[in-house]
This record gives sequence, C-alpha cells and structure tokens, in this order.
Amino acid sequence: MATTSDSSVSFEQTDTRSDEMNSTTEQWIDDLIAGVDDAQASEEFQEWLDVQSRFHDYSYRNTLLIKRQCPEATRVAGYRTWQEEFDRHVQEGESAIWIWAPIITKQCSECENSPSYHEDNGCEYDETPPEEWSEGLVGFKPAPVFDISQTEGEPLPDLDTEATGDAGDLVSQLTAAADELGVTVRIVPDEDWTHGEAKGICEQLSLVDMQPRVEVRDRENDADLARTLIHEYPHALLHFDVDDDTVRSKRVVEAEAVAYAVGRYCGLDTSGSVFYLAAWEADDPEVIRDRFGRISRTVEDLIYVLEDDT
Repeated sequence: MATTSDSSVSFEQTDTRSDEMNSTTEQWIDDLIAGVDDAQASEEFQEWLDVQSRFHDYSYRNTLLIKRQCPEATRVAGYRTWQEEFDRHVQEGESAIWIWAPIITKQCSECENSPSYHEDNGCEYDETPPEEWSEGLVGFKPAPVFDISQTEGEPLPDLDTEATGDAGDLVSQLTAAADELGVTVRIVPDEDWTHGEAKGICEQLSLVDMQPRVEVRDRENDADLARTLIHEYPHALLHFDVDDDTVRSKRVVEAEAVAYAVGRYCGLDTSGSVFYLAAWEADDPEVIRDRFGRISRTVEDLIYVLEDDT
C-alpha cells in the first residue's frame, strides 16, 4: 500500500476537485517563493525534483500534484491501464492520485474550442462543419491514477532506477546526444586542461558550428565524467545566451536542478546536491512558475534524447 507524508493532500470531493488541484499547486509555489532563503524551501524543491526525475515526461503541475498526494510514487497509471496492459489490479481501499489529463477532441481552427464551447462562445467560423475539424488539445480534466505500490499482480520489468553510481555507457550516450541538443562537446585530456579546478565549462561558442561549446576534463571515473556532462548540458541549453550576471545566477539554479533530476534518472549519486534558492528571492511569482516549466521541459528533453540513443 502506498504511504504518504503528514503533509499529503487528497482530492476526494468531485464538485471541488478541479479548484482544489489548482489551488494546491499554486499555494505550494507561493509558499516556496515566500521561503526561498529558508532551508525548508530548498528541501521541498529537492523533493519535487526527485519526483520530476521519476516522472520526467509529466508537466511540473502534475509532478507537484503527485508530490503532494504520494511523494513516494515511482510509476503511475490508470485503473484500466494497470489491468489491461500490465495484468495488475488496484488493491481494495486505495485512494486515487489525481493529475491533469489532456482533453483531445474536434477543435475549431478559429476559436480553438470543442464544438460545444464553440457554439456557446459565439464563434462565427463556419467554413467546415464540426465533424470535419481536426483534433486538438482543448483543455485538461482531472484524471485518477494509481502508483504501482497500490497494485498487485504480475511484476514489471526494468523498473529499477535507483542510483547505483555505475555510469555504464552514459558518457558515450551523452556525447552522442550533443548534435540533437544543438551543443558541441569536447572531452579534454587532463594534461591539456587549462581551467583550473573546474571539471567542466560552457563559456563560448564553437567556432566550427557556432553552437554552445561544453568542455569537460577527462578522468578515469566515468560516473563523475557523466555527472559533469549532465551538469554542463543544461547550462548550455538554459542560459548560455544570457549576458546579465544577475539573470545568469538565477538560471544557474535551474541548470543545477536539471542536472540533479537527470542524474537521478540515470542512476548517478546526487546526494551531494545543494540548491541555493535564495537567488530567486524577490522574483515575481509568475517568473518562478516559468522556471518550473523550463526545468521540467529541459529534464524531459535531455532524458528523451538519452532514451532515444539507447
């Protein structure tokens, strides 16, 4: 049975569920913003990153909802999906974890609403009948899912993503992913390294292809080398073209967060990670919400490229 922390929430009331899901995520972010210079805020942020690393293809709003309801969750699916695709069954008495699911249906090309909302809002588009419209995203609705710990049945293969410290082929996968990410990577022999104690840098464009250039110092420890590459990639992707030093310092936290989540996903030891959220102090709440979106999208992009290369 899944366990939840003392601060966990549930959304059992149907008539208030949508509003409560929205207010819960907004309040969590507001509380984080209010305490960015507090150790508890950094701990909360790191706990969210742990969830994001396990659900890298979910939006930050959904990973926040999972964190608040069942922070120990490792893999979630709908009731029927567990039954039909995995031959597992939700145990009696388990409470659903509620997330936002996309609503895909026929969509007006003018007002971008479904046929019923198209009629209600007075849109005059009538070039093609609704039955000929293309499908598109018209909104989101609450959807119940359950963690694997809430189910029983056939075991699932390849679910072990716990950190092991073994990099395996990760260094070659990361360097192979460079082209798709639009980054130039150079692993520099230790004797040729000219950047002092730094293990990696991303400070200039490559003169060959004018892409951000990541350089890392070569070493025997492949796990440490992979961790450095994972750390430098988000620097290249998130703030290489930012000139303002203050903005760069704020983006550094984003890059470190991405590196932490991707490193966790890849099984590297991330126990020494520390996040200095005080750099975000006094930022507008909407700016910080945008940071969460940028972090989760970059985590998804990096992991997608790594998975595609395997």
